[in-house]
Amino acid sequence: MVQVISVIIPVLNEALKIAKTLASACEVNVEVIVVDGGSRDDTKAVAQSWGVKVLSAPTGRGRQMNAGAKVASGKILLFLHADTLLPNNFGIMVIQALNQPNTVAGAFALRIEGQSPSLRWVEKGVNWRSRIFSFPYGDQAIFINAEVFNQLGGFPDLPIMEDFEMMRRLRRIGKILLLPATVVTSGRRWLTKGVFQTTLINQVTIVAYLLGVSPERLAHWYRRN
Repeated sequence: MVQVISVIIPVLNEALKIAKTLASACEVNVEVIVVDGGSRDDTKAVAQSWGVKVLSAPTGRGRQMNAGAKVASGKILLFLHADTLLPNNFGIMVIQALNQPNTVAGAFALRIEGQSPSLRWVEKGVNWRSRIFSFPYGDQAIFINAEVFNQLGGFPDLPIMEDFEMMRRLRRIGKILLLPATVVTSGRRWLTKGVFQTTLINQVTIVAYLLGVSPERLAHWYRRN
């Protein structure tokens, strides 16, 4: 029996990036679903030109991913950022990972576009954290057994940290694997804000969330920085 993977891509004004992302996602036995959160550019038109399923949902990555999951037909759900590229033959790797005992989810190692040596240190830190603590984030193309995803009620309806909270819930019920193959994500935020500042903002956000600062307040602060 063929195991179909549904790749769900939340988008917002990603007309310049989405075609390359779709090219990496379109494989045999893979269903691609693009969920637009109100783009004002040609994102939807570009996605539609690829013949993939395109729908609209209220703005917010968690809400958009949940909307895509509701119409997905795959037994496996893979959530892909619009500026992240999947490795070749990702489908086989994902199926093999989730066939391992007690495994409920997984993700890929991270590579960041850009030549700065400091980005290599970020990659090492991300991949070390993911491997040791089984705690990947959304830009690593998280994949989840669809049945498990539905049992958990999908991503929490949060304006930020939805992937972090999902990982916390998944770790309580099974294994999360980090695959050695890499996804390649855009380095635009790191290069615009600077590696040190971006990393600091990310870590402060996580600590504040764990200390109980409201996600709404965190989202407002994060988007200003």
